[in-house]
Amino acid sequence: MTPSLTGSLEAATPDADAGVELTFTVRNEGTDTVTLQFTDACKADFAVADEETGREVWRFTDGRMFAQLLSADELEPGEATTYEAEWETPKSGEFTVVAELRARETTCEARTALSV
Repeated sequence: MTPSLTGSLEAATPDADAGVELTFTVRNEGTDTVTLQFTDACKADFAVADEETGREVWRFTDGRMFAQLLSADELEPGEATTYEAEWETPKSGEFTVVAELRARETTCEARTALSV
């Protein structure tokens, strides 16, 4: 059985001098409880690509290390959980942001446009 997960992504710039806050929401749209199993402390990854060239300009996991630990998030039917990141030094331009769940044997991603 494949879990019925849907994802949504919001990108917000609360202050012109601040970074871009990214919020990835994963919702269980199915009728059974879903257990998301993770192998490290990073549960979701975020990437920003230049809208014009398609070239990736930032990725949350680049240059970071995450503790290796087994963990799990359970989502009851209709329940959602969120994962957050911040693009601290955004460039000006038009971008596509992609968030991807890093759970084992489960996929879920979301995309949104971003103008900085």
